[in-house]
Order: sequence, then C-alpha cells, then structure tokens
Amino acid sequence: MSDAMMPAQRLWTGDYYNEGAGHADPFDTLREECGVFGVFGHAEAASLSYYGLHALQHRGEESAGICTTDGADFNYHRSMGLVKEVFDRDKLTSLRGDRSIGHVRYSTSGDSKLTNAQPLIFKYRDGDLAVATNGNIVNAPKIRRQLEQSGSIFQTTSDTEVIAHLIARSPKDFVEAAKDALGQLVGGFAFLLLTNDKLIAASDPNGLRPLVMGRLGDAYLFSSETCAFEVVGAETLREIQPGEMLVLDRDGLREERYAEPARKALCAMEYIYFARPDSDMNGSNLHASRKRMGQVMAQESFVDADVVTGVPDSSISAAIGYAEQTGIPYELGLIKNKYTGRTFIQPSQELREQGVKMKLSAVRRVVEGKRVVMIDDSIVRGTTSRRIVNLLREAGATEVHVRITSPPFKNPCFYGIDTPDRGELIASYKTVEEICREIHADSLEFLSPQGLIQAVGGENAKDYKGGLCMACFDNDYPTRTDFDGEEKFGCTC
Repeated sequence: MSDAMMPAQRLWTGDYYNEGAGHADPFDTLREECGVFGVFGHAEAASLSYYGLHALQHRGEESAGICTTDGADFNYHRSMGLVKEVFDRDKLTSLRGDRSIGHVRYSTSGDSKLTNAQPLIFKYRDGDLAVATNGNIVNAPKIRRQLEQSGSIFQTTSDTEVIAHLIARSPKDFVEAAKDALGQLVGGFAFLLLTNDKLIAASDPNGLRPLVMGRLGDAYLFSSETCAFEVVGAETLREIQPGEMLVLDRDGLREERYAEPARKALCAMEYIYFARPDSDMNGSNLHASRKRMGQVMAQESFVDADVVTGVPDSSISAAIGYAEQTGIPYELGLIKNKYTGRTFIQPSQELREQGVKMKLSAVRRVVEGKRVVMIDDSIVRGTTSRRIVNLLREAGATEVHVRITSPPFKNPCFYGIDTPDRGELIASYKTVEEICREIHADSLEFLSPQGLIQAVGGENAKDYKGGLCMACFDNDYPTRTDFDGEEKFGCTC
C-alpha cells in the first residue's frame, strides 16, 4: 500500500489536538490549574463574568463555565473549549441574575471531560450550590474515602466535589457549614461558593493561590488576577487574606475567618510564569517583578553576547530587564505562533516530532552570526529548552547562552500546578553542567533563590522567603503533603 493510501494516524485521543494535554504536552511546559471570577450585585453579572474569564483564559484553556442566580433559580452553562467557543450571545442572555461565579480550567491529573468542568452544581437541603475553585486539595483522597464509606456518592473525579459533600452533611447553617468544611481541607485553594442568596469567597490558610476583590459601582467582584478587573473597568480593592472567608448577601459584605493565617506562601511560579504581566500581586506588578528578575539574573550570571532574546511570552519582561542591566541589545529573536494551541487539523508526524516549530520560530536576520543570550522562565524536562536552543543554532546563532529566571525546578507541586513526577524533572537528577550539555547550550545559569526573593519584593518582602512558596525549588512545602501514605500530584479541580 502506498503512503498516499495509508490511513491517517490519529495523534490525539480527544476531539481536538490539545484536549487533556497536561502530562502529554509535547511542548513540555508547566500548566496552571484554573481561574475563577465572581460577581455579586450587578445586573450584567453573566457578561462581566464572560469578559473576566476571557482575561483569565491563560489560566485554563480546556473548559469554561458560568453559573448565575437571581435569588430564586440557578442558570448555568459549561462546556469544553475556550471561553469564546463556550459562550455566545444567546447563552449569555439565558444566564439571568445579578450574581455569578465563573471558571476556566486545565485538565491535569483530573479527567478531561464535561462532568469535571466547573462551576460544579449541586442540589441540597437548603437549595442550590455552585462551587468554583483554583488550586488543589492535598487531603481530598482521604476525605473522599471517608465520605464514600459513610454513604456519599460522588459524581465527578474532581477534588472540588468534597467541599460540597462536607457542606451538605453538616447540620449547621450554610455559612458555618462552609467554615467547618474549609477548615478540614489541606492544600492551596481559592474558593467561590454560590447559593441562591449568598456568595462566599475564601483563600487557603497559606494564601498559596491568588484571589482578589474588586468593586464596580455597588457590585463586588472576585478574580484570580487583577488583570480581569481592568478589562471590565472595576477597581481593585484588596487581596483575600490567608484563612479569610468573605460572605456577601442582602445585608452586604461580612469579613469572617475560618482559620488562622499560617505562613504566607503565595506560589512563586505566579510571579515567574503564570500570571499575566499586567496583573498585580502583593503590591507588585508582574511585569516589573519579571524585569527585576532579569536584572538580578544579569548581576548574578553575566555573559558577554551580541543580543538578548526572551522565550515568548512569559520571559519577555525578564529579557528586557537583562538587556537593560547589561547594555546588550534586546531583540525579538523568537516569535510565538499564537494559533497552534487548538487545532482539528492533524499535524504530520515530522511536525509532531519537531512540535516546537509549530509554536516558535527563530528570526534568522536577528540571530544569524550572533552570540545569543536566551532568557526563559524554567526548565521542566529539558526537551523544549533543547529544541529552542537548536532552533537558534539552526537560524545561525554562533553561541547560545541560556539564563533561567527561576531556581532549578526539582520537586513536584501539590497545590495545583500540573507537574511531572520528580523523576521526570531534569533538575532533580542532573547537575547544572549536565543540563547544559543536555540542552546543547554554551552555558546555563539559574536565578538564585535569594535573587528571586529580592526581585519579587512587594508587601511580604520581609516575611519568610519573601512570602513565597518555593517548594518546587527547595522541597520546603508549607503544608503536609502525605495523607495515609498517599501523595497527591498536580491539580484535579
């Protein structure tokens, strides 16, 4: 049989190329867990949530959902796909009410299917309940086993569902039941809980996952990042504090607490990679923080070169900072193709094997004959770094010096970032020199932990480790990670 007559080989299992990418992602990048957006007291709650989720799309590209209420009925829509694919004018019009919560999701260790798309919706004795969360509950398997042994029937494989069961089984009123339920959870999480008459926003005791509150007229808004407030014209008020629970109902806003704040430990990767550069966290702008990372990197690991380039998009700010500090010109040596993420067209085997070329291109006229400093945010398995270095060499770069604006990524995340097992993280078993050879670079340096803390700065600069969780670098986890001998990897929200 000729090649032309051979049946096409299917290179993915879902309805589209990157469905459930997670651990199988050929581009070898870290995946954020989710993004949440909430509205209380605005006639256009569904539309505000739509635009807010659109601004948070980078936090989750696999499914999206919005639930609204007018105080009587719940209206909701969830589906697989990008926000702009999931919602149209008719669907948004059907989402009536002045209160809403919305969610965008990546599938990581949880199943890639509609039943796990959020917000999760439940019926219980006091009416309707919708739950949206960003993060990961480390002790969810233990709680789930206990609930199942006592008769609970779970409808999803999402760890988020455990809080609904804990609330439903409590004899207390909704607010007190939510406090008790949240107090039983261990991990990194930001919750939005919606009933027919209340909206609750809560952050984990360490503040591992970001959650901020804003104001638009008389309405209160909640978001994983401040960039979503800018999109809808809202004012940022403040961040939800660790262990804090805000209750909104017809009597207004109440600030309560379900747990005492523990060690402040906002995920360092939010600063390094995940959050949009126009967002602010802990009083620091992400673009400014990343520029400082590049500047500190230049102070720690200068190398003489002709041009500096950043791997788009998250490393552009750091590359600019490195260039400003050293005086070496910054150039767009790498260009990102923004339209490769979701495609129904089967790539050829050759292109799949060289998958990075579908996503990045080297600008030959910029790098040819030049000594290049390539700035990137992290190295996970090392395969993508090697491919990018090779791209630059194929385009004529005479030297490629790699500078990473984070310490070596050695340990898995238990709080909502989709990471491989420790044995697949190249920095866990190779030295810097060995990694350098593996990725075909002329030199390789990582930002020091102290340099990262210095660059981030912000309101928590004087706290332990600058108020950051750096467990993926130093194995110092702010919570327990082992329950009944079972470790939890990735995010199952």
